[in-house]
Amino acid sequence: MADKQKTRESALTFKILAECSTTKARTGILTLPHHRVETPVFMPVGTQGTMKGLTCSQLEDLDCQIILGNTYHLGMRPGTETLDKAGGLHGFMNWKRALLTDSGGFQMVSLIKLSEITEKW
Repeated sequence: MADKQKTRESALTFKILAECSTTKARTGILTLPHHRVETPVFMPVGTQGTMKGLTCSQLEDLDCQIILGNTYHLGMRPGTETLDKAGGLHGFMNWKRALLTDSGGFQMVSLIKLSEITEKW
């Protein structure tokens, strides 16, 4: 019996539309599950799953394509339990377009003085 390969679409694709021969700067289309993002792009920061002072409708009216969240802060507040109950970050924010979350690594390093490191498992 011949092996059948499953064709799987990537959750992320990036198509370069133009590139500067001098600086190598590029413009392109970043295709994500919730939205196509034209690059370069302005990405506002919704650290804890919200853009202060603007509603999602207002952000869409401004053609905001993607919002950045902070994994560390989202984990602290509102917390994973709340996010799970809301159906994930998209549900919590009522945001239908793209989201990007960082790793939270900066906070882990910058807040190291608040932690205790031991050899104990």
